[in-house]
Amino acid sequence: MKLEGKKALITGGNSGIGFATARLFIHEGAEVAITGRDQKTLDAAVAELGPKAAAYRADVTDSNARTDLFSKIGQRFGSLDIVFANAGIGGATPVGSTDEAVFENIIRVNLTSVFFTVQAALPLLNDGSSIILNGSVIGSLGNPGRSAYAASKAGVRGMARSLAYELSPRNIRVNVVAPGATRTPIWRRGSTSSEKADELTAQWAAAIPLGRLGEPDDIAKAVLFLASDDSSYIQSVELFVDGGIVGSPIGGAAFR
Repeated sequence: MKLEGKKALITGGNSGIGFATARLFIHEGAEVAITGRDQKTLDAAVAELGPKAAAYRADVTDSNARTDLFSKIGQRFGSLDIVFANAGIGGATPVGSTDEAVFENIIRVNLTSVFFTVQAALPLLNDGSSIILNGSVIGSLGNPGRSAYAASKAGVRGMARSLAYELSPRNIRVNVVAPGATRTPIWRRGSTSSEKADELTAQWAAAIPLGRLGEPDDIAKAVLFLASDDSSYIQSVELFVDGGIVGSPIGGAAFR
């Protein structure tokens, strides 16, 4: 098993990519702490993940909540070997009609809280640990009406490179996984109907060279690679798990 004896933290581990990653980490031998803001989904996640998982209700943007979280993780786990800073939000911010508070909240959740999560984790992180930040193809491609989200994910990429400089003396690796369109609960949350969601799915699939959306397990496998010793000589990379849409942006069926 690739993570035997390892201890991991996954923020936003109660659903979607975070939950799929927690499940895979446990399968590979790790003990996993997951966080989320919804106690109901946290309880359901732990019930499915089993005794090697521990759940903590925490808002990653709240400094007091972070302090309490890492105190509890330290008591339960002692130390950490892996941090997957996965928690994040989307949101529309069209130029000309966006409220400043909406824009700033997206940056706060997706970028600022990621830095402070890593900072708070450092006293618990063993030398040789792996930190994985969750980015997005939108940080490279952009997307109409998503300026704050795009900026936050581009910021994650730049931040990871700076963190890697600082943490390399401890042999701590910092990398980014950048998912493309992925079939998670969030995917349908913004749609007014299942028909609209299916239409959006078909549009994206036609633009993706491999012709389909990603699944949470696709992303989890990439995170496992970055967390494990299989990537022991990989530092400061952004790994796109996107069916080829960044590397071949006009490679999908819609452009053939």
